[in-house]
Amino acid sequence: PEVCLRLEIGPSAAVHSPLAVQNGFLHMLVHSYTAELFMSFLTNLGPFLEDEIIPEVIPMEIEVVDAKITLKDDSPRVYPTSPGPVPITLAVDHIIVKRRDDGVFYLTGEGSLKLEKPVAVLQGQKAPAECVLAAPTGGIRGLQLKEVPELQRELQTMKIALAEANMDKTRLLQEIRKYNPLFQL
Repeated sequence: PEVCLRLEIGPSAAVHSPLAVQNGFLHMLVHSYTAELFMSFLTNLGPFLEDEIIPEVIPMEIEVVDAKITLKDDSPRVYPTSPGPVPITLAVDHIIVKRRDDGVFYLTGEGSLKLEKPVAVLQGQKAPAECVLAAPTGGIRGLQLKEVPELQRELQTMKIALAEANMDKTRLLQEIRKYNPLFQL
């Protein structure tokens, strides 16, 4: 993975925005990043982001290229025989998050022509959580060759988990029918 940070402040930052002269301008590039995060990490991140003091708006541009983040649910299982939830993978081909002088974050994709969409407003109101799906602008692509064996392994794992769950179901039904022979599912 490659991460580049650049912070400009002063008269040279006026190229980016008028506010950048005073507060600075942050440019961040994240390239070829792959991570696996637990859902509890995201849910426990909220208290660290909340503050009673409204921060200064720093104009910024965060560019993410060729990133893959897998989210795994690590909450306790409700049913012990359940194979558990399937991890969610967010693949980002190329996306840019911009924060302007008004404090609004804008999402743009690769090759977009000023079709910016505000994500959140910081002035006293909280925006609802949104899901963002980043897809390549070239249209739907076929599966890459390196993804096929990985998908086959995941399919095999799911088949094994389903077979184990079916065996557990059969065993539990037999146990219930010992006590109540008329029980029907």
